[in-house]
Amino acid sequence: MTDTEWAEVRDLLPVPAWMGHRGGRPEGYCHREILDAIRYAVDNGGKWAALPVHYPPYKRVHAFFTRWRDHGLIAEFHDRLRDRVRVGEGRDPRPTAAVIDSQAVKAAATVHSPTRGFDGGKLINGRRRHLTVDTLGLVLIVAVTPANAGERVTAATMLPRLTERSHRIRRLWADSGYTGDLVSWAKRDLDVRVDIVRRTDDLSGFQVVPRRWVVERTFSWLMRSRRLVRDYERRPDSSEARILWSMSKRLARRRTRENTTGAITPRWAVAAA
Repeated sequence: MTDTEWAEVRDLLPVPAWMGHRGGRPEGYCHREILDAIRYAVDNGGKWAALPVHYPPYKRVHAFFTRWRDHGLIAEFHDRLRDRVRVGEGRDPRPTAAVIDSQAVKAAATVHSPTRGFDGGKLINGRRRHLTVDTLGLVLIVAVTPANAGERVTAATMLPRLTERSHRIRRLWADSGYTGDLVSWAKRDLDVRVDIVRRTDDLSGFQVVPRRWVVERTFSWLMRSRRLVRDYERRPDSSEARILWSMSKRLARRRTRENTTGAITPRWAVAAA
């Protein structure tokens, strides 16, 4: 983490209990060192015990990761950073529209059988990542389920959480896997309009599907973190925390580029000039 990046995220970190005079004792390592170690583990995909020696002891890093996961601190940190990025992009921190989709990934042998399943469509034995993102592709809600979990069933549990956190959401784009009673239920109970964006059947090969490409790009961002190429976590909430850590790293880098270099001129614009 560069000095500029650390200055960007430092004031967004949750305040430890001992600093707020709520009990506890000071931590033995700087938060910057701990965050660097966790980001390294997510980005490079190694085990906790395989952290390089210049990081804090892996047991302390893992304990920090577990504490932030169990108390929702990583979600709090990620949401604060996402809101700052949206403001930097000239958007309101509270989005009004979102895109939802899921991705099935293979699971390692360390994943317990009750938390994994077989996706008959993709022929994948593992877990399914459900993401709801804003129109910039930034994660709003994440859920990890067995790969055989239905998209509509999971969406029915995610949408109330989404509207509770982002009460201005009024429109949602989804693929044909979310058709059915979910559309009418969301409109009636949550006042959210679900638009199904279908792929055109008369075209072959790759094509960019309107609106849906935003969440597909987010999945590709996550796959750049080696730890997320396959699911190794024993617990689904650990997988969700890894996703938020990966996105937090990308958000911090995005803010740093804006603060240090400003707008980047595309190559085509330089050639045209």
